[in-house]
Amino acid sequence: MAAAVAAAAGCLQRAIKRSCPWQGPSRQPFSTESPPLHGSAVRDAFLSFFRDRHGHRLVPSASVRPRGDPSLLFVNAGMNQFKPIFLGTVDPRSEMAGFRRVANSQKCVRAGGRHNDLEDVGRDLSHHTFFEMLGNWAFGDEYFKEEACGMAWELLTQVYGIPKDRLWVSYFGGDSKAGLDPDLESRDIWLSLGVPASRVLSFGSQENFWEMGDTGPCGPCTEIHYDLAGGMGAPQLVELWNLVFMQHNREADGSLQPLPQRHVDTGMGLERLVAVLQGRRSTYDTDLFSPLLNAIHKGCGVPPYSGRIGAADEGHIDTAYRVVADHIRTLSVCIADGVTPGMSGAPLVLRRILRRAVRFSTEILQAPPGFLGSLVPVVVEMLGATYPELQKNSSQIASLVSEDEAAFLASLQRGRRIIDRTLRHLGPSDLFPAEVAWTLSLSGNLGLPLDLVELMLEEKGVKLDSAGLERLAQEEAQHRAQQAEPVQEERLRLDVHALGELQRRGVPPTDDSPKYNYSLQPNGDYEFSLCEAQVLQLYSENGTAIASVGAGQRCGLLLDRTNFYAEQGGQASDRGYLIRAGQQDVLFPVAQAQVCGGFILHEVVAPECLQVGDQVQLYVDKAWRLGCMEKHTATHLLNWALRQTLGPTTEQRGAHLNPERLRFDVATQTPLTTEQLQAVESTVQEAVGQDKAVYMEEVPLAHTAHIPGLRSLEEVYPDPVRVVSVGVPVAHALAAASQAALQTSVELCCGTHLLRTGAVGDLVIIGERQLVKGTTRLLAITGERAQQAREVGQSLVQEVEAAKERLSRGSQDLVAAHRLSKDIGRLTEVIDTTVMPQWQRRELQTTLKTLQRRANTAIRKMEKGQAAEKSQELLKRHSKGPLIVDTVSAESLSVLVKVVRQLCEQAPSISVLLLSPQPTGSVLCACQVAQGATPTFTAKAWALAVCSHMGGKAWGTQVVAQGTGNTADLEAALRTARTYALSQL
Repeated sequence: MAAAVAAAAGCLQRAIKRSCPWQGPSRQPFSTESPPLHGSAVRDAFLSFFRDRHGHRLVPSASVRPRGDPSLLFVNAGMNQFKPIFLGTVDPRSEMAGFRRVANSQKCVRAGGRHNDLEDVGRDLSHHTFFEMLGNWAFGDEYFKEEACGMAWELLTQVYGIPKDRLWVSYFGGDSKAGLDPDLESRDIWLSLGVPASRVLSFGSQENFWEMGDTGPCGPCTEIHYDLAGGMGAPQLVELWNLVFMQHNREADGSLQPLPQRHVDTGMGLERLVAVLQGRRSTYDTDLFSPLLNAIHKGCGVPPYSGRIGAADEGHIDTAYRVVADHIRTLSVCIADGVTPGMSGAPLVLRRILRRAVRFSTEILQAPPGFLGSLVPVVVEMLGATYPELQKNSSQIASLVSEDEAAFLASLQRGRRIIDRTLRHLGPSDLFPAEVAWTLSLSGNLGLPLDLVELMLEEKGVKLDSAGLERLAQEEAQHRAQQAEPVQEERLRLDVHALGELQRRGVPPTDDSPKYNYSLQPNGDYEFSLCEAQVLQLYSENGTAIASVGAGQRCGLLLDRTNFYAEQGGQASDRGYLIRAGQQDVLFPVAQAQVCGGFILHEVVAPECLQVGDQVQLYVDKAWRLGCMEKHTATHLLNWALRQTLGPTTEQRGAHLNPERLRFDVATQTPLTTEQLQAVESTVQEAVGQDKAVYMEEVPLAHTAHIPGLRSLEEVYPDPVRVVSVGVPVAHALAAASQAALQTSVELCCGTHLLRTGAVGDLVIIGERQLVKGTTRLLAITGERAQQAREVGQSLVQEVEAAKERLSRGSQDLVAAHRLSKDIGRLTEVIDTTVMPQWQRRELQTTLKTLQRRANTAIRKMEKGQAAEKSQELLKRHSKGPLIVDTVSAESLSVLVKVVRQLCEQAPSISVLLLSPQPTGSVLCACQVAQGATPTFTAKAWALAVCSHMGGKAWGTQVVAQGTGNTADLEAALRTARTYALSQL
């Protein structure tokens, strides 16, 4: 029997450590009495069970877009929305503060970040980027282990009818190093429910102890597993349900302390549960996916889905089925919740998912254009009743998916040609060049996800130069980090001699007017025109004019015309690529463009030969350009808002912007107040919310000379000069009697801008400091990042309010008071460094300073009270003699020192040394010598003699000293203290 249990334990151990062991589709119904439940009925049965039988409140799923939690890209577990309850930061005035027992079905996305299943999707039969998590929670000891286990067992065996002999459970077996006992309570509960001892197995912290993070609530968990084998051979176990019992708190020092209130947090994946109930060995074989798989079959004309994996999946058709079905669910849910494909964070991950789905659907399933968008109604039909936001936004989801699919198809076709052409020049054992992969990637130019590039190469049996790719990624990260504070770097430049030679040859300045050739489409998308140009001159890295460059050579490229914006006016340079006319499959990446005496010099790394006279086509990086346009228009609005708030004489001192953030320097006599920062943001928000038109026009410079309110910097402007006006046509703004420039943003500017202000989305000032006397530097972000910063700020407001509430209630003991003080300190550190509105940061910092002072005052009062009590007790025990040498319980060295001082104040002729053993094994020491005993008898020497005996250290003065040590023999330490003191008196 022992051997059988050991073998089962080993099987369970392996099952826990790997993904679901399902290897292929198999129909294994529990019985033939009734058809299996549909997926929607399984979900409904779960919710009804907890609501109707056990009085749980049903709460809706949170958005997959995390609110106020910068640690997450997406909501990836049912407990995410309840973190404020677990952390004790829930606003006592909020609805959530009243939650006691709740249940729900939570939308979860695991792609990117710590929990990332994206690259496994399609390769096996169990992974998903989107899934639904069924969960029930009990907060504040509403119920605990016995009730939670009983409810779970009742639901699985009575409601769902899962045979009891196919269920196994695991529980926490303890951790001696962490000082954690086995969770025998959970074990005994399962045994009392009738689970045989042979199917109740214990494991360690890795498997059965759950932690929220490095610090915070945590506790043992017990898991319910289902045996796929059903008694036919060795058990094949898959985890169904995890029941977490939060009863500890992981402190910053790594120690565990009991929580003042315990909670139950459970999670069970709907897809896996449905697979079990429908007798399937793959989640893709359930009715949660079959409508999508059928729609893919009908729309693409490929053979029906058959559930094959690995080498058996010839042509990767079944893999593509799974990828497309999974990804369209994820895309639909995310877009419905406001996460749209973009260039950073969660939007970037979603962009990867969409493009991965496009590639599998078009290249492997041979899907027609627009196919992905046609699957959105299927997802809405399946999930819309449970998650109504899908129904509400269905047309928007389908439209966005279809538009991005169309844009990506062109890039995918070009990328495939580039890969094929590169492979023809590789040897059998050569690695695929990292530079080419980078050019193809989202971080390069064509926007193909790197994992997709690797997959395309894998299918051709070619390996990628991963080390080279890592190097390029690090360089890109460093480049982005430098964008916020640009530094001087070595660039290709045209010196005075090169410029003189161009002028001597009569070469006209570069025509860069095509950089303004873009338009706003009815769907809100921007369309950028390509630019055709001729190579006029090439330059080597040292600035020498050359007629041609070879493969891999970095060079400067001068064209007769360009649509690239060269860095000037504080706006970062465009990035992108160019191709030679007639050779569409060779991309020449353009890292940047700069102005040199009226000429635009493009910095290029040539993958092949390029020579003077070549005809080329230029493509700007659309996402990068749009990011710059968004930030530049936001900069104008910020400038206007500062004038509105600080007064019309407020002057700009400089600015720099890129797609990540903007920096704005403004002349101020004093730092901006919290109210002024808030007012500036509100003014910008108002202009953004009105979605005003942005007008741009070139006018003679003389026409702008005497316009009241016109914003310009002290720099040389071209003539004619470009005027950017928000909400008012340029001609009207510049009219002789017009006051428009006093009422809206009107500036001289050569930058590229949005055509309507609404696309800015939002603006948040996240940093403010005095650069030099009289000049303040502001840092700001826009769009999605700005909204996230506001959400994080609001979340921190709630945490501060919770700390204030805890302080107002008062602490029952010194340990709790110290914990609150530490929590306030940690919260202060978070607020100091978190990306959030600067005005809000200041308000919270002020509040926390007050709270910290109050908390420290409360601690001092409690310590003083404790010290008074303990000193009285000691005086009663030591009524006579020149010495008091004893032990006393004290929570901290601070308390111990106070006890010593109070004793000496009440009995000035007595010298005192006290030891206090601590739960950690250390011993605290504090002492003070009587008046007149020095200099022969000093406190520092006394403490050092005792602490050295205990293997510790001491410090202090002749009169007062303290120290620490470790000893199991306190009596010996006390004897040492008495002996030393008597020898000195």
